Amino acid sequence: MKILNRFPRLLRWIFSVVLILLAVMTFFRFLFYWTYNPPGKAFSGSAFIMGLRFDARMACIAGLFILLLCALPFINPFKNLRAKKFWNFLLPFIFVILLLFYGADYYHFDYLHQRLNASVISYLEDAGISFSLMWQTYPLLKIAFAIILLATLAWFIFRKLLNYLQQQVVSNKKRVGFYIISFLLLGIIIFGKIGQFPLRWSDAYTLSDDYKANLALNPFQSFFSSLGFRNSGYDRKKVKEYYPLMASYLGVQQPDSNRLIFERKSTRPDSVGYHPNVVLIICESFSAYKSSMFGNPLNTTPYFSEMCKNGIFFDRCFSPAYGTARGVWATITGIPDVESPGTASRNLNMVDQHSIINDFNGYSKFYFLGGDPTWANIQGVLMNNLPGLNMYDGQRSNAKKIDVWGISDKDLLLESNNVLKQQSGPFFAIIQTADNHRPYTIPEEDRDAFTVVTTSEDSLHRFGFESNKEMNAFRYTDFCYRKFMEAAKKETYFDNTIFIFVGDHGIRGNAGELFPKSWTEQGLTCEHVPLLFYAPKMIQPKRIHDICSQVDILPSVASMAKIPYRNTTFGRDLFDTARHFQFRESVPAQNHAFIFDEGLKTIGIISDNYYFFKNLRSGKQDLVSVSGSNPVPANPQTDSIRQYLGHLTDAWYETARYMLLNNRKQ
Repeated sequence: MKILNRFPRLLRWIFSVVLILLAVMTFFRFLFYWTYNPPGKAFSGSAFIMGLRFDARMACIAGLFILLLCALPFINPFKNLRAKKFWNFLLPFIFVILLLFYGADYYHFDYLHQRLNASVISYLEDAGISFSLMWQTYPLLKIAFAIILLATLAWFIFRKLLNYLQQQVVSNKKRVGFYIISFLLLGIIIFGKIGQFPLRWSDAYTLSDDYKANLALNPFQSFFSSLGFRNSGYDRKKVKEYYPLMASYLGVQQPDSNRLIFERKSTRPDSVGYHPNVVLIICESFSAYKSSMFGNPLNTTPYFSEMCKNGIFFDRCFSPAYGTARGVWATITGIPDVESPGTASRNLNMVDQHSIINDFNGYSKFYFLGGDPTWANIQGVLMNNLPGLNMYDGQRSNAKKIDVWGISDKDLLLESNNVLKQQSGPFFAIIQTADNHRPYTIPEEDRDAFTVVTTSEDSLHRFGFESNKEMNAFRYTDFCYRKFMEAAKKETYFDNTIFIFVGDHGIRGNAGELFPKSWTEQGLTCEHVPLLFYAPKMIQPKRIHDICSQVDILPSVASMAKIPYRNTTFGRDLFDTARHFQFRESVPAQNHAFIFDEGLKTIGIISDNYYFFKNLRSGKQDLVSVSGSNPVPANPQTDSIRQYLGHLTDAWYETARYMLLNNRKQ
């Protein structure tokens, strides 16, 4: 007790309030568990521990808020006794807010089976109907009475606590150290974890169980995390309008415009004994026009270029949008990430997604990343939707961290090889690189084996690079791919493995004379990436000029591996010769890729010869050539193409908005 008395009264009061709030939140978590725990499901200690971390974070935010307010002497109740009137009002008010949030959360889950999130604000648009529904469904009077009763009890407890501490003996000693330590302690708990990023809602989904994730979430955390996405949604009327076009385009086997069915099932003949491994390498900023495969005179990727001659190389592949998070999302889910202004991976309502990866039954699943996997909340998306996923990140590595992105790509790839060579059964592995990104770090340990070169500024700018550092980082990725493939070829798994390399996105820049003007002027260099399927023992080399997209990768590799799969999104099998779609006789059958430019607020479709795009704000639209630099002539044929691509663009966009919220796993 003497030790406690040495602690300043203000800090004792603040931490007492924090503990009271934490106890109440814990009680509500048990109430949630007792009410909504599925029959027969065991108690989850991991969910409660994760939930305690979320609750402590929220309680400490309140504690830090009180501490900062009390830095003002006239508000500090231990320097100004009259300030207790202010706190005797504010603390019960905070408690009432807590009760309202938890009450809304409790019944929100009862109604929608989702924890409270910012989409609830949309119900205010029809406040009368919403209130009538609540009145007729829930005991609002009893709820209101309970809130008043609990608020009164809270007022009494907080008032007694403050009065008690105000009457304690005051020490004349200055105890600044206690305040510094307390401030740091509150800050550490608010940050919530050891790592590069703070504790986020997506950490709940690392529990790999939807119910456990919901049990762990805190309604304050889920609500405010989703506040920036409160306008996310779709227009069902528009989705239904475009459904016949998309159902035909995607080859939906049992179309239903009322239920909006997009499911396609692909069955394969019996392939007993044929279980090829899959290694999907998502290559950071692998911009096509900067590479050797497209004739860049700087010859930055000679090794990868040789690999392309021995695999199936798609030279007109596109990421649906710029940005790593959007590229990873499109590849794994098959849906263009058209969320704005944030990304789909950051939206709590979009975390539940079906992926074809789960149809690789009997396969061990791996994800390798050199840095912190909680960036953009992508870890939550992966762990929640890929059961049994083995996540390897920079924190599990023995290699030295070289910059903000973690260990080097060479170390990442070689460590991935060391894990994969030990597998006794088939596996599906994803490796995500990061070095081809600012600050363009090249490890000192590789400076002897990898030669840094210097090129004139004129040549750099002519062929797509801003600096020698950027160019050498691009060359270093080629060095890392060579080291990885040389190591993999020595292992027994190599001959039975399909390697897929794809860029997560490109880089906007001047493609010069390497591509038609539209690639530079309309920013297609931002999304144009190489796509290579490499398995020398299994496939015949071929360079394919068909338009394709990241969303096509999983259906295609499942087809190559002879895996029956269920496809509920956009991707199509690139090796299916019957995949072409013809909308009308005047439009030749061909492939397309959808593009969403969040920065410019444009959406568009790339076909074999044209790029149609429109601005979502102004409505302005245009049709440009992607096969030549001359303007597109105005004639009945190009007018028909413009109309068709415009219609298809809107269909993709509206359908993508729908799928982001309705592609839930079974």
